[in-house]
Amino acid sequence: MAGLYVKPGNKERGWNDPPQFSYGLQTQAGGPKRTPLTKRVAAPQDGSPRVPTSETSPGAPPMGPPPLSSKASRPPFVGSCPPSSMEPTNFPVVESEILLEDVLKPLERALEDCRGHTKKQVCDDISRRLALLQEQWAGGKLSMPVKKRMALLVQELSSHQWDAADDIHRSLMVDHVTEVSQWMVGVKRLIAEKRSLSSEEAANEEKSVATAEQNQTMPGIQHDP
Repeated sequence: MAGLYVKPGNKERGWNDPPQFSYGLQTQAGGPKRTPLTKRVAAPQDGSPRVPTSETSPGAPPMGPPPLSSKASRPPFVGSCPPSSMEPTNFPVVESEILLEDVLKPLERALEDCRGHTKKQVCDDISRRLALLQEQWAGGKLSMPVKKRMALLVQELSSHQWDAADDIHRSLMVDHVTEVSQWMVGVKRLIAEKRSLSSEEAANEEKSVATAEQNQTMPGIQHDP
């Protein structure tokens, strides 16, 4: 059939020259028809899997992960969990406010006890130091640790625990010297004067008890034969 498309060649060409084909003869004969690119190709018949029509239909929704529910996408409201399922949470404990009067009044009473037994100059200096304490406390210049330790110091002073009160005084001078240096000297002197007064009162009491016991035994000795 290839002979139909052979163009009459040159009689003088060599025996091994390729034949000359005519493009016009090929177009006239129609040539092999090619499948147009726009034509839909039929499905293969070799057993390959086919895509279901439900997945390729234009009305079917696209496949994907299931949408999250509206409940899961929203953060839980505060207080929505039942009390039984809530875990205990460690909240900072609010410290109770320490009043200035609870600290200053016992110190002033201790100072009044020392008057008459202590030099006036010493008592006046302690009074000025306590006034500085009051001023700084009311002005918000004292931290909470200082207030708490001063409350403990006053308790020990009122209980006549002189060593414990003195230890608290020393700890304040070491840890918070910038806050307490102006008035702690007066508190230290007040502790010492109150201890001295208490020792003196205790000695006088013992002496009075001994005198009373001696007076009770004297009449009995005189009536003995």
